[in-house]
Amino acid sequence: MTDTLPGEQFEQAYELIAQAIDRVGPDKERLFLARLALALAHRLPDLDAVRQALAIAKNDVLRDPDNRGKEP
Repeated sequence: MTDTLPGEQFEQAYELIAQAIDRVGPDKERLFLARLALALAHRLPDLDAVRQALAIAKNDVLRDPDNRGKEP
């Protein structure tokens, strides 16, 4: 993935996602995150970009599960 959000917009995106998670509540957090991932994947131009994003997210979580809010 070559195009990324600038730092300030990345932080704003994080805040928007965090607020949305709070609004749906802990019982629907997993479903919300799955649907968000699918909605974002649908907007990517190719499957390789989806694979790369999945690998980044998975590796980040497995490396440090408490790494919330840190830019990958």
